[in-house]
Amino acid sequence: MDEEDKTFHRMVAAVKAAGANVVVCQKGIDDVVLHYLAKEGIYAVKQVKESDLQKLARATGGKIVTGVKDLTASDLGSASQVEERKVGDDDMTFVTGCSNPRSVSILIRGGTDHVTQEVERALHDALKVVSSVVEDGVVCPGGGATEIDLSVKLRKFAPTVGGREQLAVEAFAQALEVIPWALAENGGYDSINTLIELRGAHEGGHASRNVGVNLADGKAADMWKLKVVEPLRVKRQAISS
Repeated sequence: MDEEDKTFHRMVAAVKAAGANVVVCQKGIDDVVLHYLAKEGIYAVKQVKESDLQKLARATGGKIVTGVKDLTASDLGSASQVEERKVGDDDMTFVTGCSNPRSVSILIRGGTDHVTQEVERALHDALKVVSSVVEDGVVCPGGGATEIDLSVKLRKFAPTVGGREQLAVEAFAQALEVIPWALAENGGYDSINTLIELRGAHEGGHASRNVGVNLADGKAADMWKLKVVEPLRVKRQAISS
């Protein structure tokens, strides 16, 4: 056995001694090393992007090391399963069952590049919404309930202002009603009747402030009960801008 083979054996022995059964490497892996790893039952993935390595480390709880000489069990991450699957024409390695993942991957597929890009944009928007809800911990009733409630309250407030400011307040109150109006119209319902119904509900007081447009039937309904909500952050930004 030449010196190079001895070095390869030491590297594989260090990986095995640490307790690893999967090796993920940013660079290439010599075929001889791959052979020795396979003999020890260690699955190897080579030429992985640095960004993917960092995500994998966050997902599994492992550490990225520059060499295997001082590798220990504390450097290892964990997952219940690592397997290679065929996806279309590509071979992909799936790491699943991480106990406390701080990073995950979502595989998006589509018939064309355009469809895939549209799905990616929609998914990105959805994740941003969920993220804002998790971070803020506050949501508002959807279905135009927030806008119509603000509109009703502003109309009541406007006469107390007087002068041109009163006209500005009333104009802003009317502008807010565009949201429930558009929801009803886009849902194929009578937007005028819907708006009248919503106004009547919200003028009833505090108990009715969650009433918005139910797009299932075009009627006014309690959005909390229907679980139709929107993030406070998104709502605040839309109104203030």
